[in-house]
Amino acid sequence: MQILRCPAQLQLLEEALRKSLPTTLPVLGTVMTVARGNPASHEVLVDSWPHFGIVLTPPCPFQEHRDPRDYYTNQLAVFYRDKGALQALLGGTEAVTGARAFQIMGKDGTGGDTGLPYPLSGSPVQLTEGSRDAGWAGRGRTGGGHMPPSSMPRCRIPPGLRLAPVSPSHVPLLNATWALGGNARSQAFLLGLVRTLPSACLLGPRGRPVCWSLLDGQGCLRHGYTVPAWRGHGLTGVVVAAIGRELHARGFPVYGAVRPHNTASLRALQAIGFLPQPGTFYMILGTPK
Repeated sequence: MQILRCPAQLQLLEEALRKSLPTTLPVLGTVMTVARGNPASHEVLVDSWPHFGIVLTPPCPFQEHRDPRDYYTNQLAVFYRDKGALQALLGGTEAVTGARAFQIMGKDGTGGDTGLPYPLSGSPVQLTEGSRDAGWAGRGRTGGGHMPPSSMPRCRIPPGLRLAPVSPSHVPLLNATWALGGNARSQAFLLGLVRTLPSACLLGPRGRPVCWSLLDGQGCLRHGYTVPAWRGHGLTGVVVAAIGRELHARGFPVYGAVRPHNTASLRALQAIGFLPQPGTFYMILGTPK
């Protein structure tokens, strides 16, 4: 197991991961975030270099959360070509142990390379599948995941609304409306995203958010929501375009993950130029027995 810290190594890895898009989207987004200041505090691990069979992106050791049941904070992404290498690497990293909960993300593909599902026979943790999401990426380069600036939606902001970054004071509202949130751990996790990564929201006349979207440590557009009274006005396109232009300026792919039964969000993304990607975006939770 080897940690990649050198900018030149991370750049080479980024170029290699782009060749396997869209399967590599969660890992590629994390690697790029690490290489551009590492605001989400992750490490990039490979089984060998420069020829690798697996990439894993756990939190940095000093970021390990003291709460052993907090799978929000202990968040990883994985991409592998060799299932044996995956088994060996997961067995040798402190990020996945029986003593601490974790959340691991990956995207399966149509070829030999993959992210998840993955084998963990004999693992000391209890695995539960948190969700199977449909991967959505912007129109553009072959392999998906990159939306050219010319394709970004130019949406008019309705009168009375104002575009702004999400504020820490908005986090209780975000936590209350998040399907996987509603608790102290999820609120702390969302606060960390708001403080360290790009976000956008539309504020109503009283300064309360009516639509928002956040970026996570995997470079994925997540936690998007529009309050019921403001749905059907095309607000999703405004906030996604705001973050998307910032991502483009930094060279990031623009992608998101939506549960297949969330038809409203799927229609909203399709309306602003996103396309469904092959395979499935997995989020798997591991909790101590």
